[in-house]
Amino acid sequence: MAVANRALSAPLSVWGDHSDVMAVRDSGWIQVFCVSGQEVFDHIIWSFRVAEDKDVLFPVMVNLDGFHLTHVVEPIEMPDQKDINRFLPPNKYPNALDPRRPLMHGSFAMPAYYTEAKKAQEVAFEGSKKTILKAWDEFEKIFGRKYKPVESYKTDCAETLMLTMGSFSQTAEITIDELRAAGEKVGLISLRLWRPFPFEELREAVKGAKRLIVLDRCISSGGPGGPVASEVRAALYDVPDRPQIVGFIAGLGGRDMRPEHFRDMYDRGIKLATQVRPEASDLMLGVRE
Repeated sequence: MAVANRALSAPLSVWGDHSDVMAVRDSGWIQVFCVSGQEVFDHIIWSFRVAEDKDVLFPVMVNLDGFHLTHVVEPIEMPDQKDINRFLPPNKYPNALDPRRPLMHGSFAMPAYYTEAKKAQEVAFEGSKKTILKAWDEFEKIFGRKYKPVESYKTDCAETLMLTMGSFSQTAEITIDELRAAGEKVGLISLRLWRPFPFEELREAVKGAKRLIVLDRCISSGGPGGPVASEVRAALYDVPDRPQIVGFIAGLGGRDMRPEHFRDMYDRGIKLATQVRPEASDLMLGVRE
């Protein structure tokens, strides 16, 4: 399923943020976030390869930012159908309805069995990551474009990292370029794989950094801040020498984030990281008082 991410009511909005996908983050779907139109096109093809694998058989959600990607014109490299056929084998769904092979779907489970069923689902869901990585490797071999669960941009020797998801990653790269040119030791990591969560890859990506500034485009109402920042904190909680984490919430309801906003996040994040507990709550950027 391709999901054009949009803000949830109220108030009514048709513009984009990540409120909708975060509301269903634990629904049992494999989820990826795309940065550009090319990535969306590629991952639609890739999603069939993953979801139809006999060792997976979970639905895949391809997230693209509403308006920032859905309504923007950009060039797309269209693959040859022969290459697509090489990448996507014929779908041999093992659980199709067939009167010669009776199956049960949507079965009822008493409390004595429900937990065991959910445990089995969770084990299978975590196991899907092997196929996810394999499909990305196969995609690169055929189409030449490489994708990873966590993407890094100019992170060499970076003391401060910014973390984004979705199309705003491209805007953040502009700020990283400017800061690097000014001698700042800063880099960018972008989360592509949201479910199953890439614990190992994230921990490797932040290794050596002193600060991690996380952008959320959603509010977890009544929670500990933005959902991405809270999950990143949990993922890095028991990591020795983990970076100090500062969270920002911005870009809600389609509000633009320009390079200068990421520069503001960087400057304020550096100051906040010197406080004892900057992760106690996340700051909302650009709020009009």
